Amino acid sequence: MSLLFQENVSLKPYNSFGFDVSARYFALLDSAEQLGDVRDFVQQHNMPVLFIGGGSNLVLTADLDQLVVVNRIQGMQITPGQDGELLVTAGGGQDWHGFVRWCLEQGAYGLENLSLIPGTVGAAPVQNIGAYGVEIKDRMVGLEAFDLETGQQVYFATAECQFDYRDSIFKSRFPGRYLITSVTFALSSEFNPVLHYGGIAQQLEARNMTEIEPIQLSDLICEVRNSKLPQPELLGNAGSFFKNPVIPEQQAEQLQKDFPQMVVFADKPGYCKLAAGWLIDQLGWKGRREGGAGVYEKQALVLVNHGSATGAEIVELAGAIQADVYKQFGVMLEIEPRCYP
Repeated sequence: MSLLFQENVSLKPYNSFGFDVSARYFALLDSAEQLGDVRDFVQQHNMPVLFIGGGSNLVLTADLDQLVVVNRIQGMQITPGQDGELLVTAGGGQDWHGFVRWCLEQGAYGLENLSLIPGTVGAAPVQNIGAYGVEIKDRMVGLEAFDLETGQQVYFATAECQFDYRDSIFKSRFPGRYLITSVTFALSSEFNPVLHYGGIAQQLEARNMTEIEPIQLSDLICEVRNSKLPQPELLGNAGSFFKNPVIPEQQAEQLQKDFPQMVVFADKPGYCKLAAGWLIDQLGWKGRREGGAGVYEKQALVLVNHGSATGAEIVELAGAIQADVYKQFGVMLEIEPRCYP
């Protein structure tokens, strides 16, 4: 079935901030076979394309004079491997949380800590999503993607994706070139929970739990996330708006001398990671509001749309926070979601 291209479509239902901007051209992609139509359209109209999944990592600051394609490719399957390994493949448009829960139902474990992260399976590697001690790169085997330049379906092994903290080759080097059609994960039939992350360990201790079942861990992760993050359908947001900054060890040591309560984590050799939320919180930003844009009252890392904010106003608020943090701590925060145009 050929792809239907629409004109001047509102993107409000397709971004978690709820910004009411429009795309000049728009299409809902249900099959990898329709990607040839996308390539033909882009070449004929000589315009860029923005591929989106759940729109949960986007800040749309104005109407887009381009093609926007929503990836809705579905499908999930499991192939038994060796020694209890399970190879699980999902379509790029599959809802991420729904996929995680389906894996649990099938007895495929390893993604529990990534429960309730908004978005789609295909968008997850772009951002190298992670939470509570687990990242996509830890569980992924490889992915298939459509190359808009060549018109070919290509395979990327995990090592070829150049994963970094909330980053990948698809985000930093080739934005707009590839649409991820499917992702394959190496999961396990044996449950080996990752519980060392502070918030999870504290919750288990508070509940006097020495053992936990897979579905219990997923439910606990959901509970913790819901206590810190607003639901986008109630309060527009894109989750954590800033990355936790990674700085040289020497700089971190000096900051700890100046600010003894600063939250610091070990990172790669010679570097430390700071808690961006702590930096923002110390400057009194939590709960502040500038027009329709604001900082979430329960989590300083989250910027929210109170209903009337524009993407430009969210970016302006983010800039004020960045300047304030840099002035106080000498650390520049990096915005995590993608900003368009």
